[in-house]
Amino acid sequence: MTPTPYRVLSLIPPMTQLNTPYPSTAYLTGFLRSRGLAAAQEDLALGLVLRLFTPAGLDELRTAAQALPARQCPPQVGHFLAEFDTYRATVARVIAFLQGRDPTLAHRINTRGFLPEGARFAALDSYPAEEGEDPLAWAFGALGLQDRARHLATLYLNDLADVVREAVDPRFEFVRYAEKLATAQPHFDPLAEALAAPPHLLDRTLATLTAEALARHRPQLLLLSVPFPGAVYGALRIAQAAKALQPELPIVLGGGFVNTELRELAEPRLFDFVDYVTLDSGERPLLALIEHLQGQRGRERLVRTFVREGAGSGASVRLISWPEPDVPFGEVGTPTWDGLPLDRYLSLLDMLNPMNRLWSDGRWNKLTVAQGCYWKKCSFCDVGLDYIGRYETTTAQVLVDRMEAIVAETGQTGFHFVDEAAPPKMLRALAEELLRRQLPVSWWGNVRFEKTFTPELAQLLAESGCIAISGGLEVASDRLLALMKKGVSVEQVARVTKGFADAGVLVHAYLMYGFPTQTLQDTLDALEYVRQLFANGCIHSGFFHRFACTVHSPVGQHPEDYGITLLPLPEGQFAKNDVGFVDPTGTDHDALGRGLKKAIYNYMHGIGLDEDVRVWFEHLPGKLPRPTVGRQRIAKALQSAA
Repeated sequence: MTPTPYRVLSLIPPMTQLNTPYPSTAYLTGFLRSRGLAAAQEDLALGLVLRLFTPAGLDELRTAAQALPARQCPPQVGHFLAEFDTYRATVARVIAFLQGRDPTLAHRINTRGFLPEGARFAALDSYPAEEGEDPLAWAFGALGLQDRARHLATLYLNDLADVVREAVDPRFEFVRYAEKLATAQPHFDPLAEALAAPPHLLDRTLATLTAEALARHRPQLLLLSVPFPGAVYGALRIAQAAKALQPELPIVLGGGFVNTELRELAEPRLFDFVDYVTLDSGERPLLALIEHLQGQRGRERLVRTFVREGAGSGASVRLISWPEPDVPFGEVGTPTWDGLPLDRYLSLLDMLNPMNRLWSDGRWNKLTVAQGCYWKKCSFCDVGLDYIGRYETTTAQVLVDRMEAIVAETGQTGFHFVDEAAPPKMLRALAEELLRRQLPVSWWGNVRFEKTFTPELAQLLAESGCIAISGGLEVASDRLLALMKKGVSVEQVARVTKGFADAGVLVHAYLMYGFPTQTLQDTLDALEYVRQLFANGCIHSGFFHRFACTVHSPVGQHPEDYGITLLPLPEGQFAKNDVGFVDPTGTDHDALGRGLKKAIYNYMHGIGLDEDVRVWFEHLPGKLPRPTVGRQRIAKALQSAA
């Protein structure tokens, strides 16, 4: 008799994305099935939102809101209660519209009389418009109907999320749910206290969803993927519910959060909820663990797996790491989305940044061109960790085979390549293979703005279906780019991005401020470069984020090379990632960040491109220095290259 395949269930916990499944379970499910295992997957992040935002779910939310003392009832909750009948009557239709199942509802939504409009709609008043004009025309122009309506419907959901936050759980977010309980959190106490609290509406709903998933799949092993700190609380609530139902069910915790923040895990209490914690790529650790659970290998031959030893006050945590090679990238199999309700994800339109829209708008098949990063030198990046440092590729033929299989399964031809930086050699081969097979797809991803991306290659990628690329310009300063070991210059970035833009590809620049030794002058010069890149049509989109030093990056490992002094890490046995530092320049980056973000917001919409960049920092006291960058430097660099 043929033995029954071992049953493995992978769950996506709240909260990740609502427009498309987070890909970790798709990768693992496809791999495990290729090894003959009965692997299944479910997205409880989506499940929680779809269960909550229904007429019955809003009934329960109203009960929670009505339980608040009258003197503590925030305006958002008061508005919800006053407009409850309208919310209840519209919520199912709005969800169906955002799922693409009721597109004609856009006409009603755009009347601005169909949806109850709470505090989130006040943001519409901030859009520039003449008296009597439609403020959304500035943002959406002739695109009109569907985009306008999805933006309004997204504001409607955000209003409801505010009610959940005020009436049920102040930590609730659609993406970063309770992330402060886990982000660089040295102590487990905050999580332990939250998990010991009586379950509220969200917890009870998540427990019900967990019970239903266990009953459907009857797993012998449960995998919880936590890519972000904002998924840790939800994952442990799932584990808590699963243990209450099936105490003997082995539960494994893994994913990006574990790989970056729990590498020095020493907290035994985490194992009250899960049985194993695995590091790095999950294929080899899971195969070893399944063989152990089936009695085919001893515990000492687990691979990169934390376990608890002992009990009570004498318990400790040990990392078992049997030296066994990882599964080659070419043998990990094809991701599968089987089991995930692809027609029920929500196409939201929250941010008007054109690249950020791609993250939340529409469903994308997420795939990697290669394992790890081919550059792995950037000083701010965790280049020493396996998911970045171990670089492997496969052939373009294998990659396109995977794409064809995914299109056949999902019916969707859009791909988001989620590499840290997709290698140009592989992208060229991929494009040529897509064109050879005449496979009509749309794709986008992250690259380094290196000189290999010539205008000819940019055109080839565009012809193969590339619609957008993003890359790190970081601090647009040649001195700081060299210190970061980016391997690019500002003028090189200009030439590369112009080549993509001329090929009709949307170009997004990741921008950074607050890097070690960055001065006020550096910041103004960097913004002047960014202004020129927008003005010369090199980039269309950008976003400034504050530099954070991590313990696994070259800056965190060798701070003396970057002119800074690290602050001592707090003692603790749980998460460890971000580390504070003292920069002798003393620049007030918080004050500068406000002006940088205001500038980039306006540049993306063609506003202020002829202004002196100092206009965005009028909130700062004193006279600011003039940028030292020539106002035509990027234009001259492009002319000389041509």
